[in-house]
Amino acid sequence: MTDSEKEAVRKVIQNYIDGTYQGDAKLLRDCFHKNAVMNGYLEEQLLMGGPEPFFENIENNPSMAEGGAPYKGEIASIDVVGNVASVTLKETGFGGSMAFTDYFHLIKEAGQWKIISKTFTTE
Repeated sequence: MTDSEKEAVRKVIQNYIDGTYQGDAKLLRDCFHKNAVMNGYLEEQLLMGGPEPFFENIENNPSMAEGGAPYKGEIASIDVVGNVASVTLKETGFGGSMAFTDYFHLIKEAGQWKIISKTFTTE
């Protein structure tokens, strides 16, 4: 893993963090591959499918930045091997009080890193 590839992956996840906090669905869409999946637990509810419902939720609600939510995203780990990567993200203060652990898988296609899979759970 080169430092430049690791930094490129970090930038995608930082854009995800920024887009989530700022309510920027376009920035979020740019982070995800067109064939991405997003699966996980929102408390006890299992959600499975693509990221579009997440984007719509971001678009249709006031941003956490506007509401002053104490949201923070902290990258716990990044692993890059060739053209694939794995990232663990810890989110706190989502919507004001929720905490998530997210596992992202990214793929490099045509020179660009994109999220191909997000698996998540609330804590």
